[in-house]
Parts: sequence; C-alpha cells; structure tokens
Amino acid sequence: MRGFFGLYKLGNRCLLLASSAKNVNYAQASFCQWNRLHAFVLHGNVRCCTTSSSVRFSWEGSSSFASLMSKLEATLKDDSVDEAWEAFSNYRRLHGFPQKNLLNRMIMLMSYSSNPYWLRKAYEVVLVILEEKPCLLHHDPLTKLAFTLVRSQMPVRAATIIRIMLENRMYPSVEDVWNTLFFHLVKTEVGSYLASYVLIEMCEHVSHHNAKDRRGRQKKLSLPNSTTFNLVLNSCMQHGSVLKAQQLIELMPQMGVVADANSIIIIARFCEMTGQRDELVKLKKHVDGVSSLTLSCHYQQFYDSLLSLHFKYNDLDAAAELMFEMYKRLDLLPSSSGKGKGSHLQRQSLIQFGSSNLRMGFHIMVEPEHLSNNFVVEAKCYSGLILSSNGKLVPSKKALAKLIDGYVRERKVRKISDFLIRIEKELDSQETKLSFEVMDACIQLGLLETAHDILDDMESAEVSVIPCIYGSLLREYCKQEMLDEANVLLKQMRKVDFFVKLSNVNVSMHEVIAESLRLFGDDYDYVIGSVRKSELTELLDKENRSADPRSCLLYELNSSILFFCKAKMMEDAMRTYKRMEQRYVYPTAQTFIHIINGFSSLKMYREISIVWGDIKRKLEEGVLIPDRDLFECLLWNFLRGGYFERVMETIDFMIKHKMFIDKWKYKKDFLKLHKDLYKNLKASHARTEAQSKRLEHVRAFRRWAGIKRNFQTNFRRYNGTH
Repeated sequence: MRGFFGLYKLGNRCLLLASSAKNVNYAQASFCQWNRLHAFVLHGNVRCCTTSSSVRFSWEGSSSFASLMSKLEATLKDDSVDEAWEAFSNYRRLHGFPQKNLLNRMIMLMSYSSNPYWLRKAYEVVLVILEEKPCLLHHDPLTKLAFTLVRSQMPVRAATIIRIMLENRMYPSVEDVWNTLFFHLVKTEVGSYLASYVLIEMCEHVSHHNAKDRRGRQKKLSLPNSTTFNLVLNSCMQHGSVLKAQQLIELMPQMGVVADANSIIIIARFCEMTGQRDELVKLKKHVDGVSSLTLSCHYQQFYDSLLSLHFKYNDLDAAAELMFEMYKRLDLLPSSSGKGKGSHLQRQSLIQFGSSNLRMGFHIMVEPEHLSNNFVVEAKCYSGLILSSNGKLVPSKKALAKLIDGYVRERKVRKISDFLIRIEKELDSQETKLSFEVMDACIQLGLLETAHDILDDMESAEVSVIPCIYGSLLREYCKQEMLDEANVLLKQMRKVDFFVKLSNVNVSMHEVIAESLRLFGDDYDYVIGSVRKSELTELLDKENRSADPRSCLLYELNSSILFFCKAKMMEDAMRTYKRMEQRYVYPTAQTFIHIINGFSSLKMYREISIVWGDIKRKLEEGVLIPDRDLFECLLWNFLRGGYFERVMETIDFMIKHKMFIDKWKYKKDFLKLHKDLYKNLKASHARTEAQSKRLEHVRAFRRWAGIKRNFQTNFRRYNGTH
C-alpha cells in the first residue's frame, strides 16, 4: 500500500512539473525521448506498472531542462556569444527551440558580432526556424541581422532576410529602416540587382496585402518613398540594369511616389540609355521652369542626356536650338541661389510616358523644384556635352564639335553660320568668340571652303569678324597654292580696310605672306593658331574620324521596334528587325529586349525561342555583346512558358559569362507557375522521348534552384524560403 501511495505521490509531482512547464515553449517536444515521456505523463496516462528507471529518466530530464535553460539565460545576459551558442546547441539538441524571447535574443547576440562566422550561423538559424516554426521569429532581430549582413558585404543573405520579413509580414517598427537597408544594399553590383528585385517585391506586397487587409488587423507595410526609389534606380543606372529600372519607374505612380529632382535626373539617364527621346522632351518644359540657380545646375545630367539623344537621332536642328537655349540661360538666370520670378509653374505636374493614343503608357507625377536632402544624385556629365561654368550650365566644346561635324557631313554650312550669327546678335556674353573658334578649327583641319563660307555669311549679316581669321585663311590658301581663292579673299579684306597696299593683279604669294605676317604677327590668336591646334580643333578632328552614320539609323530603327512592340504590332516589329539586317545595322541587346517583351505581352513563347536562336548566332559571331538584362528577360519568359530546356540553356550562358542569377526569384516563380509539374512522374513512366527529356530538364532546374519535394508545402504556407 505504501508503495502504491509512493507511486501516486510521484505521479502528482510529475503533473506539477508538467503544469509549471506550460509557460515554457515545448514546440519541439518530439525531438527527444524525454519529451515524449513528459507528454505521456502530462496527459495523466501514468500506469501503476511504470518502472522506477523510467521515473528517474523523467526526473533527470526535467532537471536537465531547467539547467540548460538557466545556463542559456545566463550566457545571453553576459553577451558571451561562444558560450551562448554552446548552451543554445545543447538545449536545441535535447528540447528543441527555447522560448521566443530567448531565441530572438540569441539571434540578436550573433547579429551584433562582426565575425562572419556568427553572422552565417545566425542566418542558418533563421532559415531552420522559418522551415520548422516561423511563429517564433520577430522583426527586431531580423532587422538587426539584415543590417549587419549588408554592412558585412553579404548582400545575398541580407536580401534573403529582408524577403523573409516581407513574406511573413514582419515589418520594422521604424519606416526609415528600409531606406537605410537599401542604402547599404546598393553599394555592390550584386546588392544592386537584389535591391531592385526586393523593391519590386515590396511594391507587390504593398498592393496585395495592404489592399486585402483593409480592417487593419495586422500591421501594414509602409509605402516606399522617393528616396527608396531613387537609391535603387540610381544603382540600376550605374550597373546598366535598364530592365529593372523600367519596372521601377512604372511602379512609382502605382505607389503614389512623386518624382523629384533626383528622380528626373535618373529618368533622363534611363531615357538616354533606351533611346526614349520623346519622354525627355515632355519633361524639358517643366525642368526649364526651375528658377533656382543651385537647382538648375543640378539638372546638368538632364540636359546632357537630352542633347546626347538629339545627336544620336541626328536631329542637329534640335541640338542647335538646345545649345542656344543653354547659352541664353547664362544671361537670364539670376546670380543668387534663391528662386526668381520664373517659378510660375505649378509645383507638381502630371507627365504622360508612352503613347496615350494606344493606351500603352502611364502617367507619372513630377516635382522638378523639390530636391530631397536624404539622398542627392551626384551631378555627372556622362556624355560630356553640358558643363558647369561659374555655377551655370553651358554646352561643352565637344557638343560644339558634334554640331559642326554633323552639319558639315550633311553639307549644311549655312546652318552653322545661322547658329553663330544668332549667338553673336542675340547674346551679350563671352560666347560671342565662338565664331572665331569655329572658323579657326575649320582652317586648321583644312576645311577652308567651310571656313570661307561661314566668313561670307558673317559679313552678309553685318557681324564683325576677328581680323586674324582673314590672315589665317589667307595663309592656308597660300600654303596650298590656292591663288584664285586667295584673290577672292583679298577683295574681301580690302572692303574691311585690310591689305590696301596690295593689288589683286599678279599678286606674289611671298608678298601676301609677308604682308599678313606684318599685319597679324603681333596678334596672339593668329600666332597661337599657326603654332598649335585648339581644343575645338582636336575634338572636331576626333568626331570626324569616329563618326558612324549607322549609329543614327540604329536608334531610329530601335525606336520604331519599341513602338510596334508596345502596340503589340509584332509583324511590323519583325519587319523592322529584318530591315536592320538588310542595311547591315547590328541589333543590340535593347533591340532583342523590345522584341521579347512584345512577344511576351501576347504570350507567344514559341516565337521567343526562335528569337533566342538569332541571339545565339549573334553572340557566336561576336556582333552582340552579352547582356545580363537580355539573358534575364529570356530566362523569365522561358520559365513562364515552360520551356525548361531553354531555361537551362540560358542559365548555362549566364554562368559562363559570370552573371549573377537570383535563385530566390526563379524558385518562387517556378512554384507559382509549375509547382505540380511532373511532381509524381518517374522517368520510367514517360510516354514519349520528348516528355522524358522535358522531365529531365525540369529536374535539372529543381536541382539548380534547390527545390526539395517537401518544399512545396512550406512554400504554400509561408510563400518562400531561401
């Protein structure tokens, strides 16, 4: 009887231990035998036949639990990461995960370490928790871990943690955290690619979850602001990721983001890279209204991109008009940095991007006079066509050389004269010396007829010409024994009171040279012009040697292809593409991206595979430069269309050229589109050889992406793991 009573008391003690342990997290009780025994006692199923050994095992287990728990708490309190990890590992091995607060303190402790070893450990722990019990995770330690990873140049792991936070709706308590994370993430090339993916996914979460959860039961994700977009867009431009930049620009109005001065500059760079000149022309009238001198100089890149596109499209008249406006602004802009009377435009304006007639564009709100202090795009002049002079913008000598070379090639010297005469008559500044520089450069390069024509036009317009120009031109005529031209010039010189002592009959070249030296020998411009080449001369010579007339045709044809593809007129787009080959104009990566996007909008994936054949041939011939945007566009469309042989082919190309591939993104897309594809089919059950090969390619993709068989259940529940 006493023995039975002893067993009864022991059972009650076990029940007391069980009830007191309810406050402790036993989520992983199935990982050890003691937990199974404890659960057995907890349900009151203690039998009289329980042996003393099993009772002692339960008692020792509870003692071990308390000991490991107290040790873990103590090491976490002491901030000893080595000892804390040892205690955590011992506890995890016997009892599973500890309480939520202890688990997150452990992640936080490892996140504060600058040692890459502990950062990798913290990252691995988060992945295990995510797969087994994501409810134990909290946004604070995840935010800290993401910060430390991105600062330690681990962009892939940092982006994964950010994605885990988004997928599980664990948003930071402070909104500015996102900007700081993106600021560090875009510092590397891989981080820049990942930042664009993450920002796009963030916008998708905002659109989906915030709209779905209208009652506000859960914390909503804050909208990305202009600073976030500017950070990521600027990094996309720096690394040439035009495809992602296009997506982000289209997302800005959807997120209610107003494009500020930084955004406009980045958009200008994007339009220059993609050849979308019309969009910049629409923006120009709003940028022109900026009256602040400081802010006006900030738009150096905008005007540089617009002028560059005018030259690329060989629109010389538009280029000349823009250059004249820039010269004119030197006299109109106030010298102070404050706002003048010119700020008459409304602060925010709605701009149409793309064609409104075909309903294939979008509207974006711009505020040119607003410049955020959080992030300022560095003012650069990538094409070198617009420079900053004394705080004001002015066309460079390179821009002037391009304009002169273009007009000379088209035999429109009169256009050069009109440009110079307009500047001389309408502007009261130092730029009136341009006519001398232009004629002097033409003379030094042997373009004597051009220089003489400009001289004639200047005289006809009653614009004074620097005297040494006559001497320089006369000297070159004499050197090349062009006596008739020299005589004509002498007549002009007598009209302006030069060389009155010399007759135009039987003129000796020695006499002409002697007289020119006597008249202009002390003139600095004349002496310098006869000794060395000017900057404009060297630039004009370089333009003359490097100009390729096919480049203008390339931009025109690419622009036509883009229009047809957006309008879903693919037959016209392909005819234009074939016309490129007939004219021996090599298509660029941008050409193929336009075509692929056009077919993709119509879900014509078979046609994309045909285009892929052309791309491979161009790559083998060396006339097409491998481009990451192009390969990524192909990869996504082949995955979407289920062309897995082409998917693996594209992946091999990207690996061969050492291009970064975001496995998370393509794993997620696969599980959304093809999660049940050949899920239970074995190779032996394939009915045809084609089905067998396709099964092989699907399995190859699964292996590459790291998709496990049991992964689909977890993905459907948590929407993605690394």
